[in-house]
Amino acid sequence: MSFSPHRKADLISRYMNLTKEVMPQMASLQGVKWPVQNDHCFQRIVLDAICNEAWHKHLARPAYKNLTHDQAIHAVELCEDIVALRADLHVLNRQSLAWRVKRIP
Repeated sequence: MSFSPHRKADLISRYMNLTKEVMPQMASLQGVKWPVQNDHCFQRIVLDAICNEAWHKHLARPAYKNLTHDQAIHAVELCEDIVALRADLHVLNRQSLAWRVKRIP
């Protein structure tokens, strides 16, 4: 099955692959200084960013199954921007933690 950016299921599959496989693998590379390494942390950061606050205030659990089509598009776009280093993961993580009133490293 080929990837279709128009099908929500394909978008969610791409989002899951990016956050569960691609981003953690990149984070483990020598020389990469990302603030997180675990898949659930990447998902938190991306989902918070697309919701503009803690995602659980907007999405039922499991979040990936409850994304709208537009949210799925934005999640994939943000993941791809992070992977391509067009989005600053440090800034996104600090904002996510601030929305959650957590200690900011």
